[in-house]
Amino acid sequence: MTEIISKQNAEHYVWGGDCDGWHLLKMPGVSVIQERVPPGRTEVRHFHQRSHQFFFVLSGEATIEVGTDTIRVKPMESCFVEPNIRHVLRNEGTQDLEFILVSVPPSHGDRIATEDQANKASHGTLTNSRP
Repeated sequence: MTEIISKQNAEHYVWGGDCDGWHLLKMPGVSVIQERVPPGRTEVRHFHQRSHQFFFVLSGEATIEVGTDTIRVKPMESCFVEPNIRHVLRNEGTQDLEFILVSVPPSHGDRIATEDQANKASHGTLTNSRP
């Protein structure tokens, strides 16, 4: 039987103290997560060795640094990040950012923080990171 999956019944986790994630689909070959990031929050600059990631913004605006480029992704827009490309997502807006993150294969266990973020974390300026 096929079931409807939403934030209301999906596996939930919290990252960075006040950011939310919901596993909408959790399979060996693909992960689909809905996330909520409050204003002013950011994740750790990182890359994935295997995972291809597709970010689709539902509401708010994402600022994503991909390599040396900084892009702003508005509602109903998307951004694709290939493996081995350093990236970081931030919410520089005034409202919650909600987006869908599709990772192929799943990115959990495939995140490598970059040295510059590890140095910032040791100096207390890092605000958030996903599990």
